[in-house]
Amino acid sequence: MSFPNALRFEAKFNRQRFPQPPPGDREWYTYEALRALPRIILMIDKNEFSETYGCFDREFWHYRTTDFPCAMNQEFCLPLALAYSTPFPNNAYYQSERLKELVIASIEFAQKTTHEDGSCDDYFPYERALGAHVFSTYAMTESYIELDLNRPDLLEFFRLRGDWLLNNNESGQLTNHQAFAALALYNVYILTGDDRYLHGSHHFRDITLSWQQEEGWFQEYEGADPGYHSCSIAFLGKLYQKSKDQKLIEPLKKAVEFSAYFMHPDGSYAGEYGSRNTYHFYPHGFEIMAPFSKTATRIAETYLHRSLPERRRYFNDDNRMCAHYVYDWMQAWRDYHPQREGLLEEHREPFTKYFKAAGLLVKKTPHYYAILALNKGGVLKVFDENGPIYSDTGLMAKTDDDKVLVSHLVDQHNLKVDHKRGEYSVEGAMSYRRQPLPSPTKQILFRGMNLSVGRWNAHLVRQILQKVLITGKPKTKVRFRREFVFHDDHIECKSSIDASKDPRTFTKLAIGSDATSIYVANSNTFQESTLIPWRALPQHIYTLNQQHKVEIPKWEIRPSDESYTPSSTADTDKVS
Repeated sequence: MSFPNALRFEAKFNRQRFPQPPPGDREWYTYEALRALPRIILMIDKNEFSETYGCFDREFWHYRTTDFPCAMNQEFCLPLALAYSTPFPNNAYYQSERLKELVIASIEFAQKTTHEDGSCDDYFPYERALGAHVFSTYAMTESYIELDLNRPDLLEFFRLRGDWLLNNNESGQLTNHQAFAALALYNVYILTGDDRYLHGSHHFRDITLSWQQEEGWFQEYEGADPGYHSCSIAFLGKLYQKSKDQKLIEPLKKAVEFSAYFMHPDGSYAGEYGSRNTYHFYPHGFEIMAPFSKTATRIAETYLHRSLPERRRYFNDDNRMCAHYVYDWMQAWRDYHPQREGLLEEHREPFTKYFKAAGLLVKKTPHYYAILALNKGGVLKVFDENGPIYSDTGLMAKTDDDKVLVSHLVDQHNLKVDHKRGEYSVEGAMSYRRQPLPSPTKQILFRGMNLSVGRWNAHLVRQILQKVLITGKPKTKVRFRREFVFHDDHIECKSSIDASKDPRTFTKLAIGSDATSIYVANSNTFQESTLIPWRALPQHIYTLNQQHKVEIPKWEIRPSDESYTPSSTADTDKVS
């Protein structure tokens, strides 16, 4: 018996199902994407007789460790729809009828579990989360378009989703969500022809553009986050592609120029110097912008030459996030701009660039590429073409009452900037690191709030959680100071702590390489720099406790042919 559309290759034509392309080849987009599809397919409930048929939240339908399905996961339908509809190179999934059935089932499951008002949940019941709403609405409407469906009932469902977006927004400034809302509503407009959704798309577009700073970056909570910035470029780029809205071109060109400073010479991108600590990189927006910007082309080419082949890209492949960049890779392949302009690093001479509003310094010399976040208390990352050299996410200290103090939160620190001498310093108060963890008692109380107050005022619950987990900064009386001197061939660093107004004893002191202290779902992922060891400072704890202040002697970062990490023992540490 033969089965049509089975996943089979003729061996004489394809001995490798996923042959690895050469560096720089357009097929790197689909090579990565197609290898990710089995993981995405395993996430969905594929049993037609199951109550959760079409659910992508494996924690809910399979492990049963959660008490509601996460609506964000339903965006996983889009990679499957693109694999079904597009004859990508070596695409074993093209025109697979089972794949098409699963995409439709996923939309139907979202239809069944969406609240009556059109909202949906991400992290807790009755959250009515804008982020999960726009991600999944875009993915489902785009999948509907890709599959060329004719389902009036699903169109009514998309109207319901669109109607909720027309009347709701979220607290906090997350530009990428506003950009995605504009894109999702535009898709609903395409499918329904209803001008209300077009006007709603324009409304979110205008909010997005109003949150772009003169320096080119989009606001993400308290500042610039180059990772999420690339997401906003991708979402606005997709919107331009559909709408041909000329209002988007100049803001996107400015945004691309800002991004270029955070594509490191080894092909990695972004990091803990951003306001939300992410390594996001979405290439599709840069391919879309390539006809308008040589810089966009060079960024995309660097990604294809270095980031993907050398595994310099970030990895965020857990059960909740593993689809985000997969459909973006597929779309980047489809919209690949054939006229290339070389790699970004081939066109960069030494420079010093200071984004004053963002609090970010970027410096390139013949020996290193450094990014210093003064707004985050002196977070420093250093690279060369061979990879990460040094990663410093600030001072961390632990007291005898088990409180953790950090210097790396975004704040209004006292800064001294001398570009001519290459000298920079930052001084401020250390803050407590919050890490509230769930417990049975807390979960009972939280669910009680979800089902009572939260059911009728989700906005209030979100504001409280944002204050506790993200924007709140309980400051201490402990002060810190960090100083940096940038020379052509090395960087000098020095730090000090003043705890004279705090009577507690300190039990641990260190400089982290990848430490973060705010809740961001897409942070704490993997990039090579996370493997740079932390710098323990046990030799300075005695002085800190006896004198209530300590100065950590100067250490130097000296690039060499190999990546390196700082010593944690010498009083005058030299790294080479």
